[in-house]
Amino acid sequence: MMRSLYSGVSGLKTHQTKMDVIGNNIANVNTIAFKSSSTTFTDIMYQTTSGASRATANTGGKNANQIGLGVTSGSTKVSITAAGAAQSTGQAFDIKLTDSNNTNFFIVNNGSENLFSRSGSFYIDGNGNLCMSSTGYMVMGWQVDPTTQAIRKDTVSALRVMSAENLTSPPEATENANVKGVIDKNDTNVTSDDGYAMSLSFFDNLGYQYTAKFAVRSVDGDNGTYSVELSNIYDDDNNDILKAWMDADPVNNTLDKVFGTNTTATKGFSLQNGFTFNTSAGNIIETVYEGKTYQRNGGIVTEGGVQGLWFKDAVSAATHFFSLAEIYGVDDATISKPGATLDISATNGDLQMTYPTTNHTLQFNKADGSFSFIGSAGNRSQNLDMTQFGVQFRTIDVNFQNSLNYDNGGTSTMAIDKGDISGTRGVGKKLGTMTGLSVDGTGKIYGSYDNGNTVLLGQIAVAQFANASGLEATGNSCYRTTLNSGDFDGIGVEVTADGGSMNTGQLEMSNVDLSAEFTEMITTQRGFQANSRVITTSDTMLEELVNLKR
Repeated sequence: MMRSLYSGVSGLKTHQTKMDVIGNNIANVNTIAFKSSSTTFTDIMYQTTSGASRATANTGGKNANQIGLGVTSGSTKVSITAAGAAQSTGQAFDIKLTDSNNTNFFIVNNGSENLFSRSGSFYIDGNGNLCMSSTGYMVMGWQVDPTTQAIRKDTVSALRVMSAENLTSPPEATENANVKGVIDKNDTNVTSDDGYAMSLSFFDNLGYQYTAKFAVRSVDGDNGTYSVELSNIYDDDNNDILKAWMDADPVNNTLDKVFGTNTTATKGFSLQNGFTFNTSAGNIIETVYEGKTYQRNGGIVTEGGVQGLWFKDAVSAATHFFSLAEIYGVDDATISKPGATLDISATNGDLQMTYPTTNHTLQFNKADGSFSFIGSAGNRSQNLDMTQFGVQFRTIDVNFQNSLNYDNGGTSTMAIDKGDISGTRGVGKKLGTMTGLSVDGTGKIYGSYDNGNTVLLGQIAVAQFANASGLEATGNSCYRTTLNSGDFDGIGVEVTADGGSMNTGQLEMSNVDLSAEFTEMITTQRGFQANSRVITTSDTMLEELVNLKR
């Protein structure tokens, strides 16, 4: 009877252990990536009261007589390969591991060792590291090789995806441009002296922006012949760097070095606003300011950045400066074309401007209005050689093959865009500022920038174990390796190695099955109850034995 008492006690203890496991499972029914546990029982040992005997010629063999001495917990097994349901969160750094055997684990580091978890609730900390939301443990992965810009799969390290160098994306110089749209021969802009204006906005290698101004003029619109001229190149402070470059060295810095063929053009401006010309005296005179007569005093000069002429009062000899805009009604930008020279005619006082130009012929097919050539037969493009202005520039290939010559109601739509004809290569970019992060199905982390760049910043690695159930739970949804789980090699594998993937915006929930847990709770309760009855019954029998003395 003493044996039954202690067997009952062992039964109570073992069922209490199972109840503890069930209670822990139910408590963690909503814990992210929690893996439920189950308990198995095993008998302890047996007392042999008589051993087995072998059969003889006259008697049969006899089995051993053994009495069991109770029960104990054989094992507590973690159901680590059973996946929990997916919960959608919409958060970019909530990541669910999807793999056939559920044996992939995120690698995290607590500052002293690598641990493993299937809880993918991550965030970016104040230092730009990818970390576990619950613990702050750093998520480990592979870095980008700075030479090849590919993932270098060596020892895992902390993924600092928002380091100072990742917050910006390098600028790129523009190398291609393409002209598209319609030029209409009846467009009054095309037939005017100034021509139809087009602007190309582009970048140098440092991310500074510039604007090149072009003009398209009709040469023989009926036969589809036009000319294309480069007129100005402005920086982002509206300074004409083309004019400054040509004025710095008029002999060597010529327009043909920037945009092909070099020719000259002239433009005349007549006296305006009451100014007249005295042919006998050879002077421009004007009756202004209460009838006072002013006479020209010298040639064209620049005062305060404005070109004009000095005049003197014919009576008092007082001097007065009039700008060319006042005299000829022309804006200063027009008479300040790169390389322009100005001369005042001694015959009629008109202003004549001679300036270098690049009159590339733009020819269209008269039959269907399609593009034929630019410059000369066979050419689809012309180079805008920005390298003349510094090493930070690239030569821009300006492609005209998508331009057309149609009747568009007297309106032209021709325009120049950055990039090749596909609009994807040679566009050029300013310095980019990070606007977002994303993770793809392989765990690769990409940064998005406001200049259109998408840059690979790292890759989340995973660890795989032959016996994932052998991992030791450390709390906080983390595990560490044991002698029976297999070791971690410090490198890890890509999640796709066994056909798995990472799903962003989702989390793996607990795999606790409440219906199964409640059923186990019932059997555990009844087992505990039955073992308590063994103790009380044995106690009653002992009481009867003691009462024999009465």
